Amino acid sequence: MKLYLETTTFNYYFDTERDGHTDTVRLFEKIRAGEYEAYTSEYAVGELLNASEPKQSKMLALIEKYDIVTLPITDESNRLSDLYVSENIVPARFRLDGAQIAIASIYELDCVISYNFQHINRVKTKLLTDRINHKKGYGTVVICTAKEILEDGYSEE
Repeated sequence: MKLYLETTTFNYYFDTERDGHTDTVRLFEKIRAGEYEAYTSEYAVGELLNASEPKQSKMLALIEKYDIVTLPITDESNRLSDLYVSENIVPARFRLDGAQIAIASIYELDCVISYNFQHINRVKTKLLTDRINHKKGYGTVVICTAKEILEDGYSEE
């Protein structure tokens, strides 16, 4: 299974006060063990660069430590992201949230792991991005948390 790690996933790895922290760390360990393929993007890396130190360096180090592939931004991902905004799925001010779903869509990943419950991991976004994706010839990208992946029991083994 190919997983896209959205920006909040990196935050939850270090935020021990969050409910999803333990599941996030477990997911990263399963990635290291080769049970899942992990990807992020230049969009997420750009957001991680806005974090304050030392958290910024720690979050960026996860990409190398767990061999997470960083996908480049493309004109195609920008167009799809702009469509999510023009269709009122994601507010223009939070275009980068939609851009992360778009990049997972164009690279044919299976899931977006996200703890952004305001603009990404919510019913409206899940339903409407899927509708737009199919209309534009892309497949379904499931938006979920680390816990949902771990509880599903699916892995590459």
